[in-house]
Amino acid sequence: MSDANERIKETVAGSDVVLFMKGTKSMPQCGFSSRVAGVLNFMGVEYTDVNVLADEELRQGIKDYSDWPTIPQLYVKGEFVGGCDIITEMTLSGELDTMFDDNAVAYNKDAADKIREANA
Repeated sequence: MSDANERIKETVAGSDVVLFMKGTKSMPQCGFSSRVAGVLNFMGVEYTDVNVLADEELRQGIKDYSDWPTIPQLYVKGEFVGGCDIITEMTLSGELDTMFDDNAVAYNKDAADKIREANA
């Protein structure tokens, strides 16, 4: 697992926003990954997507790395943020906007507001 752990550390450290997901940002392979990628894509966030389905060692390794049992997993500036339910809640409450603002991550504020309006 040390190889997977090192790759995960390098990936998380190498990008401001990283989403470990099933599939890719352009072709998610599960509903939960699709939801988180959809939020990030709609908000115009630049992020690195890592397809855990392409590498079984990485798929288990990310769960061990974060001590979180499910995928997708979102990282912002090296910090584990959460999975689908947490990202959904943070988006709807505005906490995700605040986290992006606090970490100088560019995103489309109007798009974030539209998500909240659509789910009000």
